[in-house]
Amino acid sequence: MEKSWGGIGDSPALMRLRGNSKVIKKPMMGMAALILTMPAFAAEQASQQDVASASSEESVVADKVKVTGILPDRLESVPGSFNVIDEKELKSRQPFSVREALNQTPGVNIVGEDAFVLAPNIGIRGLNPRRTSRTLLLEDGVPLFLAPYGDPSAHYSTPLDRVSRIEVVKGSGQTLYGPQTVGGMINFVTKPVPKEFQASVSAIIGNNNFSGGHVNIGTGGDWGGIMLDAVNRKGDGIRDNHDFEINELTLKGQLNLDERNTLIAKVGWYEENSSISETGLGLVEYNEDKYQAPTGNQDSFNHTRKSLQLQHIFQINDKAKFSTQFYYVKSDRASFRQINDPGTLGGRSEMDRCSGVVATEANSAQCGGRWRPREFEYWGVEPRLDISHSLFGIESDAVIGFRYHREDQERNQYRASNPLAQNLGWVIANGDHRESIDIDVEAKSYYAQNTFYVGNWSLTPGVRVEDIRISTNVLRAEGADHNNPESSLTNNQTKVLPGFGIAWNGIENTTLFAGVHRGFAPPRPDRDYSAGGANTAVVSKTKPEESTNWELGVRSRYFKGLSYEATLFHTKFDEIVINGANPGSFVNGGESQQSGIEFAGRVDLGQVYNTPHNFYVSGTYTNLFTAKFKKDGQRVADGIVSGDRLPYAPRHLASINFGYSHPVGIDARIGVDYVSQQEEDPAFRAGIVGSTNYILRGQSGKIPSYTLLNASVSYRPVGSKATFFVSGHNLGDKEYLASRVDGMVAGRQRQVFGGVRYDF
Repeated sequence: MEKSWGGIGDSPALMRLRGNSKVIKKPMMGMAALILTMPAFAAEQASQQDVASASSEESVVADKVKVTGILPDRLESVPGSFNVIDEKELKSRQPFSVREALNQTPGVNIVGEDAFVLAPNIGIRGLNPRRTSRTLLLEDGVPLFLAPYGDPSAHYSTPLDRVSRIEVVKGSGQTLYGPQTVGGMINFVTKPVPKEFQASVSAIIGNNNFSGGHVNIGTGGDWGGIMLDAVNRKGDGIRDNHDFEINELTLKGQLNLDERNTLIAKVGWYEENSSISETGLGLVEYNEDKYQAPTGNQDSFNHTRKSLQLQHIFQINDKAKFSTQFYYVKSDRASFRQINDPGTLGGRSEMDRCSGVVATEANSAQCGGRWRPREFEYWGVEPRLDISHSLFGIESDAVIGFRYHREDQERNQYRASNPLAQNLGWVIANGDHRESIDIDVEAKSYYAQNTFYVGNWSLTPGVRVEDIRISTNVLRAEGADHNNPESSLTNNQTKVLPGFGIAWNGIENTTLFAGVHRGFAPPRPDRDYSAGGANTAVVSKTKPEESTNWELGVRSRYFKGLSYEATLFHTKFDEIVINGANPGSFVNGGESQQSGIEFAGRVDLGQVYNTPHNFYVSGTYTNLFTAKFKKDGQRVADGIVSGDRLPYAPRHLASINFGYSHPVGIDARIGVDYVSQQEEDPAFRAGIVGSTNYILRGQSGKIPSYTLLNASVSYRPVGSKATFFVSGHNLGDKEYLASRVDGMVAGRQRQVFGGVRYDF
């Protein structure tokens, strides 16, 4: 029997709704017992529903099993807002990076600090986009962060060459996933293992010394399949001397043991070598040359990521499926910088380890700096049952699952003024060891969700429980050893996160939906300590972020050739977390509120007039009319004032595209993207202590609005195996300010690239 799998470890489809070694503690026995009884429970339910005999079941089970993504097959039943960028759209638009892939998604704001979005900054509905820490970033349902609980920072996103679709979920459908559920989720669904031999090769080249290649080769049959991907990208960054190169190898396989049992595995290796510093420019430097990077020849960011995903799927019958997933990720990242605080010398940057020396290319070669080598390791196991039933006399789809997750962090920092310190090995042996922190996390997640189908209505209640233990041990900080009781702390948190959604499909090809869910983001242990001299380190318990998220909306394809959606949303935070005045620090910002409305639509005139000449218009618009703090901060230096707008929360986001496509194989479009004015972090705003210095450092001031012109064209002649494409972004070469988080950072200049893909 033929099986079709679109991903791995990503949350199996509902049969109808789908639409450093340390001692590890055992999961709680009660949940273990429940998991062990799931298959028996499913079999009993199937028997009560008069399922067919085992032999007839086998003829349908294999054909119905599909692992796609976090969205169900029956999209009309999803009780919340979502967006899907499928493979066809990705090929027609030819996005340069994940930023261009998502810039037509309503509610999504991406701050581009580097040319290729190597460290994504994605914010949803007014949440701070810094390192995507408030958006759950997934690949095939597994988090992509350095440490999903302990350090939810994104320094990696799935190369688009491997992606078959991108799912963006912002509504109440987040109950089944975690831990970051305060804003939304983005899931990269990778391409499925082929059912027969297939291969492709692509090559691209562009300005700014950009080039890349991708090779995909795979084969398969009734037994399963295997597929290999190899990706390379390199080029110059936004600023001088900010070149980068990434390489990735991914091996994915599937083994069909029999009609009911399937094994899926994916192994990945990724490496980034770049000269991109996370520090921006001071005011004077930016005004002189916004694209300069005085220490770029020495600065570096090196990141290696190894990953493994294993999944066993047991298709009990045509109404029940029991899956067990295991994942493991290890990331090693080491960054070197020579500027820590930009603009401290009257608007010019100071060499971090050479006091009073202005940062220039010549001076940077004669000075050391600071290294931050860090290791992150996490793994987890997640058994889950998907079952269709009528236990309450109502046709239903249910999901019951549990996840046990462990992660470890080792954070170090070394400093030295000697230029030999530009070598990590030298500075570890001879430098000033400034920081050593161990963080250990154990998390147990329990979730259950049921969708009731009553006429044209779909009702989906659900609940998720997060039980977290975070242990932080400061061994060394500010260059001193620490073994006092206050330097070690265990923070325990248990949160119950309910959600409820409703969808109505009483009008053809139209869904009205509403939902509410409780959002949660766990405490960040990397912000929980302070230290001065020896044995003065104090680790404190910061509060987790909690939110209540409401939605009301409609999506429709009622009229031929016209699709549209509109969503009214409201998010209330009990305790939002924002950047503090000190670099890398975070503070609790108290209550906040985000409210707005999103629109998206597309008109295909080819469908309206039944002609192969399809002229189309697509657009999105988000009006975030409220994004504000609700009460004053506890400290003046934090700059939090009730009623002030949240940082990096543009009031208006808009995108419109005009295009033409024809069955002969051509697809061309031109469009503009608009981002309105944004506020900087409140700790740097005018009127607070040190605000004059923050102006010179480039951290104080508005981020002006900007509009970018983009275009793309792809052509695949009928009967040909070759596809030719050209894509351009910021074609007007607009100069604009992208961020002030660590000084002033300019946005990317004009980028044009072209290439060819050949399918064997």
